[in-house]
Amino acid sequence: MNTTNNTVLITGGSAGIGFEIAKLFTENGNHVIITGRNKERLQEAAARLQNVTAIPFDVTSEADVEALAQRIEKEFPSLNILVNNAGRAFFYKLDEQNNAATKAADEMLTNYISVVRLTEKLLPVLQKQDEAAIVNVSSIVAIAGRHTMATYAASKAALHSYTNSLRIALAQTGNVKVFELMPPLVNTELSREIGGARGIPPSEVASDLLHSIQNDIYEIHTGNTADLYSLFLSSPAEALKRMNLEATPA
Repeated sequence: MNTTNNTVLITGGSAGIGFEIAKLFTENGNHVIITGRNKERLQEAAARLQNVTAIPFDVTSEADVEALAQRIEKEFPSLNILVNNAGRAFFYKLDEQNNAATKAADEMLTNYISVVRLTEKLLPVLQKQDEAAIVNVSSIVAIAGRHTMATYAASKAALHSYTNSLRIALAQTGNVKVFELMPPLVNTELSREIGGARGIPPSEVASDLLHSIQNDIYEIHTGNTADLYSLFLSSPAEALKRMNLEATPA
């Protein structure tokens, strides 16, 4: 797929992976729309980019989704790439009293249900284009969960399954391609609590995404995700064990 002269919408585009994707797309001659709940941080991010539109937006709000869809249809009818990047994560242990159900509901709403809702609302615009793409940002924990982020992993597993089904469904029309970006630990604010400083830079994730869109690589295993995915295909139990090494008795 062509990666220049597109109109790109990135949710959660004010920081981390989303910001780096926005930066790379703008540098390659695309117009980028970034969204985020924090208006001040969103504007600060937009000031560091060229050819960008910043729209304050809460992906978990049905009203915000409806308003954004109407604005896109009116002001950006050429939208042809949607990057569902906004995410929510809690890091805790299931064997302790941590209000897991509430945390799980929050993560599932942000990481899965909101993606389904926004995608459905914007699909009519995407389908009008000669060439379009949907990018869902999941995680390596979608295939091999980590015990300290179990409900986050479950929400990403749901997103992974939905993405596969969406790809098959949209293959019938042919003009909307569906990509899944599956990063490992990335050095972002979101991952700070679990040692994100040891992760790969978000710019590497963005670069891998751009390359994969150019070459129609639909499931994108960036960083060491490729190795773990290969292990998962041969032995799901071993992949799960590797993901949870510190929880395995000596």
